[in-house]
Amino acid sequence: MMINTLRQQQTIPEKMRFFLGIAFTFFIALLGYFLAMVPGFSLTGQLASAILIAIVYRQVAGYPEWLRRGITFSSKKILRFAIILYGIKLNVSLILQDGLPILLLGALIIVFSILSSVWLSKVMKANTSITFLLGAGTGICGAAAIAAIAPIVESKEEDTAIGVGIIALFGTVFSIGYTILRPFLPLTESQYGVWSGISLHEVAHVALAAAPGGETALAMGLLAKLGRVFLLVPVCFLFMYLMKRKNAGTKQKVAFPWFLIGFILMSLAGTYLLGPIIPFSESATNVVTEITTWCLTAAMVGLGLSVSLKDLKDKALKPMAIITIVSVVLSIFTFFIVKWFY
Repeated sequence: MMINTLRQQQTIPEKMRFFLGIAFTFFIALLGYFLAMVPGFSLTGQLASAILIAIVYRQVAGYPEWLRRGITFSSKKILRFAIILYGIKLNVSLILQDGLPILLLGALIIVFSILSSVWLSKVMKANTSITFLLGAGTGICGAAAIAAIAPIVESKEEDTAIGVGIIALFGTVFSIGYTILRPFLPLTESQYGVWSGISLHEVAHVALAAAPGGETALAMGLLAKLGRVFLLVPVCFLFMYLMKRKNAGTKQKVAFPWFLIGFILMSLAGTYLLGPIIPFSESATNVVTEITTWCLTAAMVGLGLSVSLKDLKDKALKPMAIITIVSVVLSIFTFFIVKWFY
C-alpha cells in the first residue's frame, strides 16, 4: 500500500506538488488556529499551536518529502514576506519623536538579553544556536526577531522552529503573570505600560499584559515595544557584518537580507503614506496584521516539520531553563529602572 501511495505521489506534476506543499503548511496553520481556541491551548496562541501540530505530524507520519519544495518555499520565502508585512506595525515618526530614551533602554535590553543568554549557554553547556535565538527573541520582538536573524547567522531550520515555539510559550506565560501581578505593583498606569513594553517578548504579549492597566498603559507599552522593534534592523545588519568577518578568508558568503529593506519600506509607508496620504483605515491595517499572522504561522509550520522529537528533548531543556532565568532577571531589572526613572 505504501509503495502504491509513493507511486501515486510521483505521478502528481511537480508544479502541483509545489502548491500542495504551500497549501499543506497553511492547512496546519488553520488547525493551529482552531487548536488555539481550546482551553489551555488558547494561552499559547495560533503560532505555538501550529508548530506543535507540525512537530507531532513529523513524529507520527514523517516528513512529507513529496511536498518538500512547497514546504521549503513557505519556511523561507513566505517567512520573509511576513517579516516585510510586519513592518506596518512600526510607527517610525512616533519612535523618532518620543522614543529616544526608550530606544536607548531598548538597546541596553537587547545587549543584556543576547549576551547573558550566550554566556549562560556556555556555563550550562546548552545548545548555543537555540539559546542565541531565544536571547534575540527576548531582547527584540519574539518570533519575528528569531525569524529575521536565523538565516543571517545560518541557524538550522529545526533550531529556528524550536526557538519560535519556546518564545511564543514563554511570552504568553509572562504576559499573563504580569496581569496577575499588576494590582499589587507600586506602578502608575504609565510606568506599568513602559515596564510591559520593555520587558515582554512580542507586540501581542505587550498588548495582552498592558491593556488591563488602561489606555495610558497600553499606549506607553506599545510605544516602548515598538522602540525595540525599530532596533531589529540595525541588529540584523550588525550580525550580518559579524558573520562576514567570521567567514572572511573562506568562500562562504553571507546573503544580504533584502527582506529587511522591505521591512523598512513598509514601516515608512505605514507611517507616512498609508493614512496621511493614501486612505487606509484601521480595519485595513487589521487585515494586513491578520495576513502577517497567517503567513508567519505557515512559515513556522514549515520549520516545525523539520523538528525531531528526540532532538527537541536533547536540545530544548537547557535553553528553556536559560530563557527562564534571563526573562525573570530582565523583568526585575526593568521594573526597578521604570520605578526609579519614569
